Amino acid sequence: MSALATVDTTQRLQALRKLMAKPEYNVQAVVIPTEDQHFSEYIAQCDERRAFISGFTGSAGCAIVTPEDAYLFTDGRYFLQASKQLDKNWTLMKQGLPDVPTWQDFLSKNLGTHNRIGVDPTLIAASDAEGIQKALEPEQSELVSIQENLVDLVWADRPPRPANKVFPLDVKYSGQSHQDKLKLVREELKKKEAKAIVVNMLDEVAWLFNLRGSDIDFNPVFFAYALIDQEKARLFVNRTQLDTSVNDHLGPEVEVHPYDTFFPALTHLGSELQASKNSGKVLVSDKASLAVAEAIGKDYITVLRSPVTDLKAIKNEVEIEGFRQSHIRDGAALVRYFAWLEEQLDAGKELSESQVADQLEKYRSEQGLFKGLSFPTISATGPNGAIIHYDPDPNDCAIVKKDQIYLCDSGAQFLDGTTDVTRTFHFGTPNAEEKRAFTRVLQGHIAIDTAVFPNGTTGYLLDPFARRPLWEDGLDYRHGTGHGVGHFLNVHEGPHGIGVRIAYNSTALKPGMTVSNEPGYYKDGEYGIRIENIVIVREAQTPNNFGDKGYLRFEHVTMCPMGKNLIDVPLLSVKEREWLDAYHAEIEKKVAPLVEKDERALRWLKRECSPL
Repeated sequence: MSALATVDTTQRLQALRKLMAKPEYNVQAVVIPTEDQHFSEYIAQCDERRAFISGFTGSAGCAIVTPEDAYLFTDGRYFLQASKQLDKNWTLMKQGLPDVPTWQDFLSKNLGTHNRIGVDPTLIAASDAEGIQKALEPEQSELVSIQENLVDLVWADRPPRPANKVFPLDVKYSGQSHQDKLKLVREELKKKEAKAIVVNMLDEVAWLFNLRGSDIDFNPVFFAYALIDQEKARLFVNRTQLDTSVNDHLGPEVEVHPYDTFFPALTHLGSELQASKNSGKVLVSDKASLAVAEAIGKDYITVLRSPVTDLKAIKNEVEIEGFRQSHIRDGAALVRYFAWLEEQLDAGKELSESQVADQLEKYRSEQGLFKGLSFPTISATGPNGAIIHYDPDPNDCAIVKKDQIYLCDSGAQFLDGTTDVTRTFHFGTPNAEEKRAFTRVLQGHIAIDTAVFPNGTTGYLLDPFARRPLWEDGLDYRHGTGHGVGHFLNVHEGPHGIGVRIAYNSTALKPGMTVSNEPGYYKDGEYGIRIENIVIVREAQTPNNFGDKGYLRFEHVTMCPMGKNLIDVPLLSVKEREWLDAYHAEIEKKVAPLVEKDERALRWLKRECSPL
């Protein structure tokens, strides 16, 4: 069965509409977002409500169901997939196209008047809810918080919520104790004259307490909330997930409470604040739910970007060294993999995109401190490489072909770091157009890698460096140039990034931030090219220091050769050639000792790292 099969949603929708009409709910529309109650980018199977009700499995989108109609809103990455997966009950709303409203606007502009619109308050951001409510007022409609999720009530075989073991991350990997991290959070509370802070993002909770888990695939996190004030740090988590090692690690300064007592605790805190009048407000993340705001009381909260996000984004020297070492081991796995793949294709073996990805995972799993992949491997031959979020279906995917470009975007979780690397190879003879496009992407990659810029510069301002060589040929790409990367945490983290999203202009790059450098080019129906390294923001030594600003640069940690047969050498400047030769020499020096027992890999590494 193909991954893009259509699901018949008729009975599911009938059951949902029956509930909507019941007097205890009495709603004329239900909003079903993708997110879980922690606003995770990746979610557990039990939280895939929008996928269940609509049949569409993409990672972004929102469903709205009314008594007569059902609408699925998603963006350009998923138009093709959604059109294949949605059945006749659904209308696809292509967000970003002219005359297509956002799902938020749709509620006030397209549904008519006097509507009660049902939402699960744990799944809608407080900031979103406020904007929607204001827009609904002229229509005499309202958002209604429903305490039971209606989709859960019709989802008969809904998987249980994961409750896997939580384990401590040794300070030799984290570089800072959770006691010290809590001190930093309390300093932020003091600065902002706040009473307490709610931590609701799973990666922030994991980072803050130096704990990791496996409740969500590819993300070493666990279901938990935290509530911190000047006296107490409270962790709300399913106690069955903790053993004595976690309790010993947390020590007496962290109180552990059951996960389902979190909202009652917020209600209690709200009552205390109401009674005491001016004792400061509670800091709530702009990614916290309406339920959090309602439990404390909207008069007693300040909504802002979580200070934990900013603290977590700047890696300490131990974490940075972990990134370096984990990327060298990761490089050894990649070198073994690409050498093996080339040999298989030369021998005429027939291997699918999924089969070769499994071999890469095997090589990675043999490396020290390996804890799993950091996302599903994008292993794409020829035209599939042009699908930016391609995920090969083991039961139905293409055979890797020697005469096509092969794009591989993959990563791993190690105790000492998280990796994310993309390489594009051609194991046969690339044509002139493919080589020119690859070289333009490589030049953009080098431009970011070698950039020197003053303190205060954002990734929004650096983005054109990566695109300029492509623009010279009238080429471009439709994704960001770089995202933050967690330390043995989520492979995507904010608040910074490199790209054209205006949000990236609100966070300057700072020493210790990790970010990907991944320009690309995609020719629909033919091939895709992307080159991705992880880089770390470092202080730069410059001959001058205009304006006493201080200057920054990047240090690359990814160690895998670039695929020289795809390079149109005359296009490169002298400096670009020197950069490539130096980078390849560095890779050979660092990775060769780790592959010396694998003759095939060592041979391939030396060939690929020889000077241009």
